[in-house]
Amino acid sequence: MKELLFGAAYYDEYMPYERLNQDVAMMKKAGINTVRIAESTWSTCEPQEGVFDFSHVERVMDAMEEAGIHVIIGTPTYAVPTWMVKSYPDILATTVKGRGIYGARQIMDITHPAYRYYSERVIRELMKHTAHRKCVIGFQLDNETKYYGTAGKNVQEKFIKYLREKFHNDLDSMNHEFGLDYWSNRINAWEDFPDVRGTINGSLGAEFEKFQRTLVDEFLSWQADIVNEYRREDQFITHNFDFEWHGYSYGVQPDVNHYHAAKALSIAGVDIYHPSQDELTGAEIAFGGDMTRSLKQDNYLVLETEAQGFPGWIPYKGQLRLQAYSHIASGANSVMYWHWHSIHNSLETYWKGLLSHDFQENATYREACVIGQEFAQLGSHLVNLKKKNDVAILVSNEALTALKWFGIEATAAGNSGIGYNDVVRWMYDTLYHMNVECDFIWSESENLAQYKLIVVPALYSAPDCLLERLNQYVQDGGNLVAAFKTGFTNENVKVSHDVQPHILNKCLGVKYHQFTFPRNVGLCGKITENAGGQEAKTFMELLISEGAEVLAAYDHYNWKEYAAITKNKYGKGTAVYLGCMTSEEVLEEVFCNILKEAGLELPEESFPVIVRKGKNDLGRTVRFYLNYSAQSQTVRYCFSDGVDLLTGREFTSGSSVYIEPWGIRIIEESELSGADSH
Repeated sequence: MKELLFGAAYYDEYMPYERLNQDVAMMKKAGINTVRIAESTWSTCEPQEGVFDFSHVERVMDAMEEAGIHVIIGTPTYAVPTWMVKSYPDILATTVKGRGIYGARQIMDITHPAYRYYSERVIRELMKHTAHRKCVIGFQLDNETKYYGTAGKNVQEKFIKYLREKFHNDLDSMNHEFGLDYWSNRINAWEDFPDVRGTINGSLGAEFEKFQRTLVDEFLSWQADIVNEYRREDQFITHNFDFEWHGYSYGVQPDVNHYHAAKALSIAGVDIYHPSQDELTGAEIAFGGDMTRSLKQDNYLVLETEAQGFPGWIPYKGQLRLQAYSHIASGANSVMYWHWHSIHNSLETYWKGLLSHDFQENATYREACVIGQEFAQLGSHLVNLKKKNDVAILVSNEALTALKWFGIEATAAGNSGIGYNDVVRWMYDTLYHMNVECDFIWSESENLAQYKLIVVPALYSAPDCLLERLNQYVQDGGNLVAAFKTGFTNENVKVSHDVQPHILNKCLGVKYHQFTFPRNVGLCGKITENAGGQEAKTFMELLISEGAEVLAAYDHYNWKEYAAITKNKYGKGTAVYLGCMTSEEVLEEVFCNILKEAGLELPEESFPVIVRKGKNDLGRTVRFYLNYSAQSQTVRYCFSDGVDLLTGREFTSGSSVYIEPWGIRIIEESELSGADSH
């Protein structure tokens, strides 16, 4: 990228009256240099089978090209037209709930031959109208693609072929590995394979979900192959990944393995939405950004984020600007809003864009004007920021899926009901609040040794080879923090019959035979002395040390002989194990302990001041000071002399940095950075 992209999705098709020229003028005033178009209006581009009308796309490209505004073209395949479903009703996905009914987006079987035929045709026609245009800088494949629960006959036939290959056509091996003898679920002939939607077997069910995720990988790769036939070398291919939704972007996406699906893209893209106003913390921006940057270990595009969003998300003064720079601080090369204008009909009427329903200037739009002007002025200092982090979090779609079947809260009356992503966010958010920047890694990642600390949240399902690699990582001098439920089953969700934690007990120096749910169980030990909230939460493994130092034990008359948190020297490294969930304060003490062990210096600042850094194209370190609070904050600047890019003020080591409520300071060091100095 040569500049930061700043923009919004634009839907000329949705406008209640002609105002394209007015919109372009307002975009130019706001410093918007990019729009996303075409992604969701297949029925407008192809109103009847084989009848194409790209007039809305053409007129927007004409206007943007004249105005010098870039265009990203989205393939329109995530919302099917009525004529297609009328002719081919079985295009609608058959799920565990049965056949879908037309209306919502993303209700189709992405493997259906007729759907693929018409998708390919509309993509090719769209490409013929757009790929050659000067204003078009890239293409977005589909939109927040998932497998949409598709589990019809054709999908299940593909799944059986997948299993035959996985188990080398050996039914006995599959039955044994999945434990299908239970309740007479054994399958004795491939022809007898039952409808998977009814399975009560977690191993088979989890394997089917894993297979369904591969459908997304293949679908995006298939679209990329088509687009690659038309695009120029200077045009990129991206996709807007999203996350598990808890009313906002929250955790690892259950229905897509981002790491696998991103292989079809030239640059990763993401949609990030989050609470605002008093609930704005920046954690979702950082989490989504860190995960997306880690997919290709490179910069990424924020293709959608909120402007006004829901009525309860309209940002306070300064928050839109704070959010924008938070994306850039994570390594994003763009900030793009969904969407430009608020829509006057249908489902997302009250998901508001930069402009409200009246199309007039408002406080959010005026703040966007400030951002756009600053991006234009400072972009060369902030684009392509490179980050080198010493800490990584290992995430797993397989563990997530398995814990949906055998949850942390399983059969626990009155338990808190948490899932895999709650453990991930508990550990990530604690590091975020401590200003410890992270990458994400996956089981296939080959770069473990580059990190001084690896954090493993609830790795319930994992192949032996991964657990052995983690042992070796610690033995070779790495540091590990693993949470409860780790190493319990293999990749087929078959529970280990060895001592738990399976294989990792070597580096952890601990074992357990039993686990339960804590009720009125405290924590005691040196790791809890300076922490509040000294209580075991959610789940507890009754740990028995086999040489590990006990950092905390259970403070309970019946469980007092068992350890709760341990630390063990193994080879040249150190491994910490948390047998229960704790308060964030206790977890912070655990992290402080292991970070010092790893030789990592802890930042002076902590939430609500968030500090992030990267090296820019000019070879200089840039440090962001982000104030996520309604109170002004003052911190100490402890680095080489630098200049605040926003104000021009110079800072020397030891200077005080004042940050307004919801404010930002961006200090670029004057000295050129060494390769690893940032």
